[in-house]
Amino acid sequence: MLTVSNLSLQFGKRVLFDEVNITFTPGNCYGIIGANGAGKSTFLKILSGDLEPNSGSVNIEPGKRLSVLEQNHNIYDNHSVLDAVLMGNKKLFDIKKKMEELYSKENFSDDDGDLVGKLQTKYEEIGGWSAESDAANLLSNIDINENLHHLNMGDLDGKQKVRVLLAQSLFGNPDILIMDEPTNDLDYYTIMWLEDFLSSYENTVIIVSHDRHFLDSVCTHISDIDYGKINHYTGNYTFWHESSQLALRQKNQINKKAEEKKKELEEFIARFSANVSKSKQATSRKKMINKLNFEDIKPSSRRYPAIIFEQEREAGNQILNVDNLTYSFDNDILFKKINFSLMKSDKVVLFSKDSRAIKAFYEILEGSLVADKGKFEWGITTKKAFLPSENDSYFKGEISLIDWLRQYSKSDEEKEEVFIRGFLGKMLFSGDEALKNVNVLSGGEKVRCMLSKIMMEKANVLLINEPTNHLDLESITAFNNSLKNYKGTLIFSTSDHTFAQTLGNRIIELTPNGVIDRYSMFEDYMADPKIKELRQKLYSI
Repeated sequence: MLTVSNLSLQFGKRVLFDEVNITFTPGNCYGIIGANGAGKSTFLKILSGDLEPNSGSVNIEPGKRLSVLEQNHNIYDNHSVLDAVLMGNKKLFDIKKKMEELYSKENFSDDDGDLVGKLQTKYEEIGGWSAESDAANLLSNIDINENLHHLNMGDLDGKQKVRVLLAQSLFGNPDILIMDEPTNDLDYYTIMWLEDFLSSYENTVIIVSHDRHFLDSVCTHISDIDYGKINHYTGNYTFWHESSQLALRQKNQINKKAEEKKKELEEFIARFSANVSKSKQATSRKKMINKLNFEDIKPSSRRYPAIIFEQEREAGNQILNVDNLTYSFDNDILFKKINFSLMKSDKVVLFSKDSRAIKAFYEILEGSLVADKGKFEWGITTKKAFLPSENDSYFKGEISLIDWLRQYSKSDEEKEEVFIRGFLGKMLFSGDEALKNVNVLSGGEKVRCMLSKIMMEKANVLLINEPTNHLDLESITAFNNSLKNYKGTLIFSTSDHTFAQTLGNRIIELTPNGVIDRYSMFEDYMADPKIKELRQKLYSI
């Protein structure tokens, strides 16, 4: 059990936490949510002991071990992969190293022998003799093959390091597991494995994540940071979001009788309970939604940006022809012989095991990169807008948000400050916030500015690479809903499972040996055994 008592934290005049009292109990997985800047990651740092609050305390039940997913990906570069995982259990690793030091002594004494005997007893008690095989098995489960286990961490690429650090945090069955954005830089299959792992995990898990599908799959509770307080709500993210929106609507229905509101909420809980019983969340350890009291549901104070994508004109049926496109980088073939035609009704999930392939393909379509071979042709009626995964190049110099967005205005009316402020207001930049310089914006604020730019362009084809990067859950939800309603053609790449599943009607996968092109829902495509077999062949030729 982990208990937070009277915790307060203030930076200057800004109060993040004010007398927070909350308890995290075994057998539950808590998803920490809150708007950008609410203090989610800061709260995890306080729980892990990396940051001291101004007042209050964090108490862990005696004898319990806490593990934290490491954020510094280079900290273990001088250690072997296997040792990096074992270091997740500090007590076990320290005993192992002490025994190795004693055995390596030139003058091994009787006292040394006695100490080794005591250490061996402790080592056995905490599962030391099976530790290396357990660590190796954990690594293999997340696609870190045995030939990498004895390399130094510094020899791995960035995504491999992320998976090793994930294994480190999970190693040894910690009593309390703290994870900040655990799905970042993980591939689809590793995320699925982690969802299954955490869904059957019997200890306490505390997670910050912007991945709604992940939160829905693993969380038994949502812990909402709002107005300096933290409140637990039973259920996963979707239940919290939908129930809080229902409660907010009811709050605004002044004339509706209390009995009618109660009945409506109870029917909502019953309906959601029936759905959740069929999902991963229906494991023996979970506290199910149907135990909820309707009085637990509270309206949310969250603000959602108003994202609306319109078309200046509708495109014709011919959108894009891609003919034999091939591209290599650093002697690696990222994709080869890519052929397809895009039609007006397509909403394409562009997928690849190699994120470099995705980035290069967009840059070729957008015109900033030239393919090694092949060609492509856009339809004459198409008008394109592009949201890249990296946007820093758009935000150079000391220029206000108003003047920045004015650059993309087409008419005199659109250049008027009232018009520009209206666009920025939709993206939650109100009042003096619209006068901020673009070079001081946060990652999430930059994405919201880019969305304002795209909305103003009124394109009939949207190219979107990793749209959820840096956005909070409210912006992600609003963005997702806007693309559902978008009437134009969409090509998008995303690590957000919900985005892919709710938007895509076609999957185009880029491989080093050709393309896989299927009209399919994302989950069906990824689960199709024939697709898996074909993918394995195309990546291994």
